Parts: sequence; structure tokens; C-alpha cells
Amino acid sequence: MESSSGKGKGKKAQYYHHNHHNYNNHQPHMARSLTYHHRSTTASAAGKPFWRRVLTDEPPRQRKPQPVVLYFTSLRGIRRTFEDCRAVRAILRGFRVAVDEKDLSMDSSFRTELQNRLRSYGRPVSLPQLFVDGKLIGGADEVRHLHETGELQKVLAGAAGQDPAYVCSSCGGDRFVPCRVCSGSRKIFCEEELDGRWRRCESCNENGLVRCAGCCSS
Repeated sequence: MESSSGKGKGKKAQYYHHNHHNYNNHQPHMARSLTYHHRSTTASAAGKPFWRRVLTDEPPRQRKPQPVVLYFTSLRGIRRTFEDCRAVRAILRGFRVAVDEKDLSMDSSFRTELQNRLRSYGRPVSLPQLFVDGKLIGGADEVRHLHETGELQKVLAGAAGQDPAYVCSSCGGDRFVPCRVCSGSRKIFCEEELDGRWRRCESCNENGLVRCAGCCSS
């Protein structure tokens, strides 16, 4: 014999099934929202720790390293200038970045090049002068100030790295090698001419040197 409690539960189940079926039949069709259940990638990325985002996110597009160019002189004629140049070179070595050093005492064309670059900034030629990614950073005072405030590290963040103990096997760190055309004599003999004359070698500078292709960008 079925108990009264069992009959009550059966009636309730039939009632719920009947009303739920009628409710679904009379309800208009609702399109499912695609945006409501969409997971925000921005919010999830912002919530990740920095190191996790670096490891999991897609790597950024590779950028060409920013060139670092320093104009200086190795001559001791003016003590203050020589000391400033040496100090800036030492600071840059401490950051372990590749620096294209251009010594004006080794090649006079560097002076003309520096004059043209400083002309757009309305500044006279003085040494040393630091450029990063084609932009003027400044002389010894500016470099020292940036170094003391910690801003120089940000300026050099996009530069290529280099071991400060690295020494080029071609030039020994001098950035120049003797000209192979004239062997450093600055003169070549022209046999094509009728009387056979010596003429100035056009492949080297006034010192019979050319820039080392192994450690210089230009």
C-alpha cells in the first residue's frame, strides 16, 4: 500500500513537470549573448604577475638594438677634456653595452660629422658627446647626472650588450687598422699614368688608417 507521503511527492513532481513544460513552450526564444560569457584577456593579463606574463604571453616583435655612439678624444692636450672623455667611457663600460667610439684625434672626419649632428641642436662642438639611437644625450655633465639619478640605465635599455673585457682581435681595441691599399703610407703609385706618379690614397684617412670592420658600425 502506497503511503500518503509518496502520493504527495508524485503529485508535486507531475505538477512541476507540467508547469515547467508549459512555461518553456510559451517563452520567446532568446539569443545567447556572446559577449556576456566572453573572458576579458586584458583583465586576466593585468592580474598576472609580471614574470608570469613575460613567460606566457606572446613574445614582442624583435627590435633592432639602439646604436650608442660616443665622440671623444684620446689626446691629453686639454686635461679637463681628456678626463671627461675617460670618465664617460668608464661609465658606459659599467653598463656592459656596445659603444661605437669615435676618436676625433684618430680621424678628422669625425669632427665634421659631429659638427653636422650638433648643428641641429644649436650646440658648439665639445667633447665628449653621447648619442643613443640617433638622439643627443649630452656631454660629460649630462651623462654624470643621468648616471647618478639612475636614468642612464633606462636610456641604454635598448642597446646591444657587450662584455667590457672584450678586445677585438683585428685592431686590439684601437678601432682602426692600417690601410690595406697603401699599407698606411697614404700614397699609391699609378702605373696607368704616362710618367708614373704617386697620388694620395683615397681609401684611408690622414693617418693612413681605416676603421676596423670587426668592431665598428661604420
